[in-house]
Amino acid sequence: MKNIRNFCIIAHIDHGKSTLADRLLDATSSVTDREKQDQLLDNMDLERERGITIKSHAIQMYHEKNGEKYTINLIDTPGHVDFSYEVSRSIAACEGALLIVDAAQGIQAQTISNLYLALEHDLEIIPILNKIDLPSANPEEIGDQIIDLIGCKREDILLASAKTGKGVPEILDAIIERVPAPAGNPDGPLQALIFDSHYNPFRGIEAIFKVVSGSIKKGERVKFMSTGKQYDADEIGINLIKQFPTKEIKTGDVGYIISGIKEAKEVKVGDTITSVEHPASEQIDGFEEVKPMVFAGIYPVETEEFEELRNSLEKLQLNDASLTFEAETSAALGFGFRCGFLGMLHMEIIQERLEREFDMTVITTVPNVSYKSYLKSDPEHTVWVQNPTDFPDPSQMERMEEPFIRAQIITSADFVGPVMNLCIGKRGILTNQTYLTSDRVELSFDMPLAEIVFDFYDRLKTISKGYASFDYHPIGYRESHLVKVDVMLNGDPIDALSALIHRDNAYDIGKKMCLKLKELIPRQQFMIAIQAGIGNKIIARETLSALRKDVTAKCYGGDISRKRKLLEKQKAGKKRMRQLGNVEIPQSAFLAVLKLND
Repeated sequence: MKNIRNFCIIAHIDHGKSTLADRLLDATSSVTDREKQDQLLDNMDLERERGITIKSHAIQMYHEKNGEKYTINLIDTPGHVDFSYEVSRSIAACEGALLIVDAAQGIQAQTISNLYLALEHDLEIIPILNKIDLPSANPEEIGDQIIDLIGCKREDILLASAKTGKGVPEILDAIIERVPAPAGNPDGPLQALIFDSHYNPFRGIEAIFKVVSGSIKKGERVKFMSTGKQYDADEIGINLIKQFPTKEIKTGDVGYIISGIKEAKEVKVGDTITSVEHPASEQIDGFEEVKPMVFAGIYPVETEEFEELRNSLEKLQLNDASLTFEAETSAALGFGFRCGFLGMLHMEIIQERLEREFDMTVITTVPNVSYKSYLKSDPEHTVWVQNPTDFPDPSQMERMEEPFIRAQIITSADFVGPVMNLCIGKRGILTNQTYLTSDRVELSFDMPLAEIVFDFYDRLKTISKGYASFDYHPIGYRESHLVKVDVMLNGDPIDALSALIHRDNAYDIGKKMCLKLKELIPRQQFMIAIQAGIGNKIIARETLSALRKDVTAKCYGGDISRKRKLLEKQKAGKKRMRQLGNVEIPQSAFLAVLKLND
């Protein structure tokens, strides 16, 4: 055990985590020349295309120092705010963390957020200044920022360049010297914490775990404590670049188990594995339950693919425990699922993975957050509203509360004005403004979560020319004046386009929705009235005129009554068509509602 080191890498998005992980694998000869490729641990097509890490990956390396061989377990983590749950799971399985800061960009919001997570778990922090070979690198000033943030000495900060490999041997030595060996009782009953899982279509579910006490042997009868189910450990092993089966995994080490589990709900991330023969008396404290921030409906394009969509979501949930879903129905779209996501990027990634990995074409409805409402008949009882269709009758309602967040934005001093305008326009209240350096400012706002759901992050990046970084955490519910805005086509409400909006913004958003739908809905042979309304009151209307066929083209001369007769006949036909006609709404219309400000 004294020669095992478990550590994770935490940093803001695009500060060089995955590239440094590549260099560590090279330095420990964990990959052959044939297997080498950039961002080796980002093995999903989506991760490579977007240049972001979505899944955390555990991998084992070996390093020799002073004639002793050490086992090093690296857990690479994502950097984007929407995947912070993956980070919290990785941190639970580690004793140390590499804190990577870009020497050109400095400390960003997500760096601070992930650092606090690591400090809460008493991890040993090793600060690293990456990308020091860049012409714009400023190691002196950014070194001072790190010293202010974590209170370390200047000599504790390691300088590195993940691209060239400079400083990597010193990082490996620092991991062995500074990160403590795992604590635990090797002779105690088996306790192993599951911190990740994958679905393998041929072998069932593979659970990734860290042994906290005791040891697990191949063929042993094991029990998953939260579900109470028992299995045989058909195969256990360690994760090198490929899986490597072993006979036994001892205290402090990280490995995988395959026991032929087919049902996704039988494996819970955060569960404890114990032995059936000598069971542990209690579970390990897992990590906090994930709280979805954004809710949206996902529906199959073909109704008969509903069960297939359910299976796909269950398999996706294995790889991403922060996804939650439950069945729901919509008058416009049929059967589907109400899904909970951690943010807009998370929602986008899930939709894309469904299409790529499971060949599912889906329609996603307008995202919203969950609200609390209190009725006059029972003011103490909370009614949760996660879907605009659940919105209670306003005449019966005492009050409505919506979730608020504390947003932390770090930006250049040049962009403070535009960032403040954006946040105040989104009903934000400035609570703090701190100058970290002469040209870097940290702004704190209290604002409604619903306002950042749509396009906040994109607009923040645009107005700050890509330099602002953003992080948030929930601070509870506050009373708010919300109304339900319905969209109607020829008087029929389209429930998938309904939204709960603050009364001050309702008219503006209703008008924009109608204009956007007028652009996107293809014209029909009959006139279409596009309306937005609050209850029985119409607040905006656009009319999509009919495609007109020239029925009088065959009349050459003659009496005007001939033409009038043909036009009257056409008018009657259009009226009948409008009563029977069906308007197809394209998928682009559902997505366009998210980008109303473009």
